[in-house]
Amino acid sequence: MTHELECTTLGAWKINSTAGQMRQLLTLISFGALLLGMVSGCSDSNNSGNGKNAELNRILDFDNYTWTEIDSGSHWEPRAGLRALELDGRFFVMGGRTPRPPMTDPPIPGDSDIWSDVWVSEDRGVSWREILGTGGEHWAPRAYFQALVKDEWLYVLGGQDYSLVELPFCAGQPPEICPPFVSQSQFFNDVWRSKDGVSWDMMTDNAGWAGRAGLSAALLGDEMFVLGGSTNDDTAIIGGPPTRIYYNDVWKSRDGSSWTRVTESAPWAARAGAVLITKGEYLYLLGGEFGFLCEPQPDCELPYFNDVWRSMDGANWEQVTGSAGWSPRPGHQCGVIQDNFICFGGFGLPANPTDVWVSEDGADWELLDEAPWNARSPEDIKYDFDIIVTDADSVDPRPAIYTFGGDRETFDFSDPLNYLRIDDDVWIFTLPE
Repeated sequence: MTHELECTTLGAWKINSTAGQMRQLLTLISFGALLLGMVSGCSDSNNSGNGKNAELNRILDFDNYTWTEIDSGSHWEPRAGLRALELDGRFFVMGGRTPRPPMTDPPIPGDSDIWSDVWVSEDRGVSWREILGTGGEHWAPRAYFQALVKDEWLYVLGGQDYSLVELPFCAGQPPEICPPFVSQSQFFNDVWRSKDGVSWDMMTDNAGWAGRAGLSAALLGDEMFVLGGSTNDDTAIIGGPPTRIYYNDVWKSRDGSSWTRVTESAPWAARAGAVLITKGEYLYLLGGEFGFLCEPQPDCELPYFNDVWRSMDGANWEQVTGSAGWSPRPGHQCGVIQDNFICFGGFGLPANPTDVWVSEDGADWELLDEAPWNARSPEDIKYDFDIIVTDADSVDPRPAIYTFGGDRETFDFSDPLNYLRIDDDVWIFTLPE
């Protein structure tokens, strides 16, 4: 039998022994001075640990987190389907779409300005300057694409643009019966990278996976993964052929140039507008959609998901839950703070969701008290925005989630002003100072 001397959480010593070991116990007691010194050191250690635990508990008490607007706009144009990245302490915002003021009544769905500009912030979203304009010899203007940071490179992947195609047979007819133009997109499967947001290199003009929008992308280890998304998105809004196509294939690459198809058909349903995020050794896939609208509202079955899946390699997936606590939705975002998922925002019918949810494992979810952007009204909740997650560092000891831009359109085609509900603001979700 051996003795165990261990430091308890109270900073005291515990000695486990049996009657047959009293001699050894007395021997230990004879070293009283040594024990006292050790007890003192243990107490100091525990006091330090209690302080760290208290701070960790504060960080993990997400109900105490608040939303603060740090930039109300007036820099880059309001937009949705944009991307935001952090590299070397700088924030980058790029791409996206801005709906144009309606030319007709009713408006032409999808009529938008499409961007390929790049903006940088040196002070975490407070102020911005444009470092690259739309056009030029870099990636084409696009929205609903993906962007990643890998090995000190900014990557841009996929997405779609919008253009208007004239319908000559509608000339002279009322626009509500026959619109003079319809939106028509091209879908990209190119990959670009840059170290500074100014100079870009095309890694491939055809990554292998079909051109698509609403795709999901994330890093796992030293590999980039791309999955899901859709094409023929215009027809989902304006109707008619061709049929919208959704994907559930998975692709990976180490350099953005050479891509390998991991699986042609993953076990989760094909979808777009889902979140793909890395936590620990796993890729997690959360939510998404396989259609925009349903009829009749509000009783129709929404074409949205709230399931959660995970994979260690992109090929083999396990379902974490078929129905998370939050309502099914696309266009939402999730970040990881202190090993916990934080999910919020997104599109919903008949109203956008106003909730914020937290989960440690992706299976069990907790609803927080505060709503995103301090909004209480569903029409104030955004979708198709982007986020940056920052860890505690020398700039700010509080982990945080930053949000950028986003869409608040409700697809109310009878309201022309609805098409202008796009934002250019920046918010932070973190502990109060």
